[in-house]
Amino acid sequence: MPDSLQAIIAIILILAASVWLGGYVAIVIVARVSARVLEPPQRAALFRNLGRTYLIVGGGALVLTYASGAMLITDHGWDATAIAAAALAAVLVAILIVAVGQARHIGRLRRRAFADPADTAVAAELRSISRSAGILRGALGAVSLAMVALSAVLLV
Repeated sequence: MPDSLQAIIAIILILAASVWLGGYVAIVIVARVSARVLEPPQRAALFRNLGRTYLIVGGGALVLTYASGAMLITDHGWDATAIAAAALAAVLVAILIVAVGQARHIGRLRRRAFADPADTAVAAELRSISRSAGILRGALGAVSLAMVALSAVLLV
């Protein structure tokens, strides 16, 4: 692949990864701030809409990241770093699928909790799943950062 094309693909990779990670960081900030200033029903509505919008923007960025990364790996060759990057990419997709399903489940639980605040079973399940959601989001962030690091190594 010509150096100029490789540079363009690398720029696309960097920009797309920046959108993915930047959006991820922004969502964490919005979550902390909204917990302090919004009531639970308004927070739930905010994140339902934010999640749907970010899935389009962040998902598109992730697809571009994967496509440009695949082009660079193909040009680079399949060494241990490329194999590790591909494996992490698969792990990230798996975590993302679980996270989206979990977010939808949390949304349904929140609607049930708002409809019947006296239902202690729903409240307990919501607390339990919210803890695991935090762990899942942390894993998503860690794998995303590891992929950026491996991408940088592949570009050298």
